[in-house]
Amino acid sequence: MAYALDQGTGPLRGIRVVEIAGIGPGPHAATILADLGADVVRIEKPGGAASAGPRRTDLLTRGRPSVVLDLKHPAALAAVLELVAEADVLIEGMRPGVAERLGFGPEDCFARNGRLVYGRMTGWGQDGPLAQAAGHDLNYIAVNGLLHGLGQDPSRPHFPSNLLGDFGGGSTYLVIGVLAAVLEARTSGTGQVVDAAIVDGTAHLNLMWASLLAGGLGQERRASNMLDGGIPHYDLYETADGEHMAVGALEPRFYADLLARLGIAGVAPDRHDADRLGELRQLLTDTFLTRTQAEWTAIFAGSDACCTPVLPLTEAREHPHLEARGVYVDRGGVVQPAPAPRFSRTGATLSTGPSTPGADTRAVLEAWGVADVDVLLNSGAAVQA
Repeated sequence: MAYALDQGTGPLRGIRVVEIAGIGPGPHAATILADLGADVVRIEKPGGAASAGPRRTDLLTRGRPSVVLDLKHPAALAAVLELVAEADVLIEGMRPGVAERLGFGPEDCFARNGRLVYGRMTGWGQDGPLAQAAGHDLNYIAVNGLLHGLGQDPSRPHFPSNLLGDFGGGSTYLVIGVLAAVLEARTSGTGQVVDAAIVDGTAHLNLMWASLLAGGLGQERRASNMLDGGIPHYDLYETADGEHMAVGALEPRFYADLLARLGIAGVAPDRHDADRLGELRQLLTDTFLTRTQAEWTAIFAGSDACCTPVLPLTEAREHPHLEARGVYVDRGGVVQPAPAPRFSRTGATLSTGPSTPGADTRAVLEAWGVADVDVLLNSGAAVQA
């Protein structure tokens, strides 16, 4: 396969990243960096790393080549350190201490490249009583105060799959940390470790809620606050066809528009009357049940009522606004989110799709200047698919 460095078009063009393949937030972070133009090389073990379904549709591996190395083989470890010597960033998501035992921990890498930014993605972080414990998204947001308030069911919390922990407080914060450290390294000439922990990042996401609690403006009870379904005009309502509309009419003029288009402006009780909120919610519930989602969507089109349809991804791609902006694209028959955010001069890159594990081993190692590639392949330290 033909491979050349610096093919990206985004603002990170020229930044080189070595990704030690893992699952979840680590690959997502690498995808973001690749989308933004970085040269990312994904290092996988023989047999392939865990993948989200068939490889051709595993979008967490898009935009970068795959190199298969047996990291337990001394020659493969030497190859990784050669890649590190040419890289700006390394990303790994192993439990604390594993990379050190394999021979490519921070000190091993800094000895080869003092400017390297070493990004570590974990759930619990590199230290603390739970650092070596197993866990998943659900566990991290459970103990740091985030999960407790999620959902509109007073009797139990509800979790948004693994979007909040793995990707909201995980990969996103790893990318923020890595980019900040790369900028600093260009000034100081010295790299550093970025300890990105999901338990930390999701806590930081919760800044506004912490502010509300500190100011006495929030209650630690689900469905009791402004943005958790505690008020009728910020909630979801079922339509006549069993679909839903999302209502977020907080500001007075937006709320007035909502009532007018619902046809209840003259009969709706005062939303500031706490004793009548149940009555208002019932009126909204009954009104939305009189029409289908498509009918309500047409009624609220072009309005400032903050009332929108709740769409599954397969329909969201056809929404006029998302379609106009190209939020979702079809690449190779796979519908997927386009890179984000957008740049006026150095547009982000949607380049290659997911690579077959090991498809690019020879091409990448040669392009990055790794010595004796044939020896690596013949010894089994590296595998070319």
